[in-house]
Amino acid sequence: MAFPDLRSFIQLLESRGDLLRVAVPVDRHLEITEIADRMVKRGGPALLFEQVKGSAVPLAIGLLGTRERMALALGLPDLEALSTRVRDLMNITMDGGVGGLLSTLPKLRDVASLPARRVKRAPVQDVIWRGDEVDLGTLPILHCWPLDGGPFVTLPLVITKDPITGERNMGMYRMQVMGPRETGMHWQRHKTGARHLANAGKLGQRLQVAVALGGDPALIYAASAPLPPIPGLDEFALAGYLRGQRSPVVRGVTVDLDVPANAEIVLEGYVDPTEAWQPEGPFGDHTGFYTLEDLYPRFHVTAITMRRDPVYPATIVGRPPVEDAYLIEATERLFLPAAQLILPEIVDYSMPPAGVAHNLVFVSIRKQFPGHAYKVAHGLLGLGQMMFAKVIVVVDEDIPVHDFDRVWRAVAQQAVPGRDTLSTRGPMDVLDHSSRAWSYGGKLIIDATIKRPEELGEGLTSRAQGDASAGEAAFTPRPSPILPDAEGILAQRQTPDGYWFVAVNKTRAGQGRALGAELAVSPAARGVRHLLLLDELTDVRDPQDVWWTVLNNIDPERDVWVSDGVLIWDGTRKLREEGFTRDWPQKIVMDPAVVARVDARWHLYGLPGLPEGPEPGATTTPDQERTRTSAG
Repeated sequence: MAFPDLRSFIQLLESRGDLLRVAVPVDRHLEITEIADRMVKRGGPALLFEQVKGSAVPLAIGLLGTRERMALALGLPDLEALSTRVRDLMNITMDGGVGGLLSTLPKLRDVASLPARRVKRAPVQDVIWRGDEVDLGTLPILHCWPLDGGPFVTLPLVITKDPITGERNMGMYRMQVMGPRETGMHWQRHKTGARHLANAGKLGQRLQVAVALGGDPALIYAASAPLPPIPGLDEFALAGYLRGQRSPVVRGVTVDLDVPANAEIVLEGYVDPTEAWQPEGPFGDHTGFYTLEDLYPRFHVTAITMRRDPVYPATIVGRPPVEDAYLIEATERLFLPAAQLILPEIVDYSMPPAGVAHNLVFVSIRKQFPGHAYKVAHGLLGLGQMMFAKVIVVVDEDIPVHDFDRVWRAVAQQAVPGRDTLSTRGPMDVLDHSSRAWSYGGKLIIDATIKRPEELGEGLTSRAQGDASAGEAAFTPRPSPILPDAEGILAQRQTPDGYWFVAVNKTRAGQGRALGAELAVSPAARGVRHLLLLDELTDVRDPQDVWWTVLNNIDPERDVWVSDGVLIWDGTRKLREEGFTRDWPQKIVMDPAVVARVDARWHLYGLPGLPEGPEPGATTTPDQERTRTSAG
């Protein structure tokens, strides 16, 4: 099913009981974030806030906030069908003469539906504001988190065209409001929009920009997808393929750019490459940490066009799982066939929410020879934005990569620290705050496949290598360890499968390395394969919180090492005294006063469930949800 616009998708969700309206006035400053964050973490319905203080425009949020809604937005029965559809398209063949060609015609019609379709009139241009009429303050733009630098547009479809090549791009880049007609434009160094701006600078031109809000939900997803550089394939084409019909576009009123004809709102304007970049941020980002203030280009709004009764679409990012987990999962399914085309031994892969997309990748393979796991891992690191992966875990084909706990159990069973772990370096996401240098740092490959004789090497001990043949029975619960009189330990927990989580109050340089060495040789470490040192805010009872913290807070080359057969992960914050030259960001935490206010007002919102957030360890991640569902 194709949705011509956002409102038709909203109507369907409401008819299915998967969208609720909040009729009472709510504050765009933090209150909506707190409500929406609670709902998405529980897998609750999408929300339509009909009265946002200071704006006459209603706000929709969480529209893609479950696996089912994400699939529905793409017109699919489930997200697995996305892989099937792409794989079927890739199997187009010209073999078999006329009969073979005729058999592929339905697929060729799919391909023919890719290009956008130009129209002369569009609902999004029913209302036009120009010049001094433009005021971004009339839109219900969210101030999401307490330490944010201001309100941010969080679900924009930013459209640019390369002034040299004519290449069109639509990406999703956050936009901080800096005035009634100005925003920041968060174009990171690897992004296509940044390249378009650089080329405009070479020609001495302003770069025209259009920002669409809303439209076909498939187009919203397409703007977030990391497309490969294939001529003729852009986000409009991807959306056309996903929706089964060409995306209608209309020429902007002040820019020479095509914009989605059925969007709710469009901001038109320009970025001037000769202008000095302005401070942007901080921002509570999808990593679950604040990204710190930095310099970015400024977007000048020359016109706002909209429907007569627009709906403002928004999302929030923050501690996982939030809505972007389902966009990431759709991207997994979309690119699985392409990854298998290049690396056919891949069975499946997963980017768990705890890894916030780029920090952790699980991949299962049909192993055929010694070193096969490393071959696949290095191959993945060479594929598009997979180059940003920080930790890649390779398992055998019988291990379900979407079962988070099962994969780590396989690591404990099959991966000997030092022998089956490999550090390397490469490009990192610019939002990674722990890397050795900005956008450059260490990576870790873990081979958790069953080893062949050539891979065993010397020094194999029962302590470091679990008995894989014993399966689940290889790990049994044990009593809490008697800890040494070690500095800074606040809380600890050991799991039956050999992981030791230790929260630390870090007060001095080198404390993490010294503590790791001390604990690794203590009697309490008997049976431990992995020792994870955590900051003081981490809940050791919650494996998702533990791994989210560790993966954000390590550069594997610097912070992961082997001591006495134990792999130590130092997930504590790093200090300037340790040679870390950048400021360490804070974890995102909502203002307690806002939490209390939402608790007190919950009965007014008309929403289901208890007002308080989930208990520690009770959060259901998309991976856990999928595992539970598949297990019946």
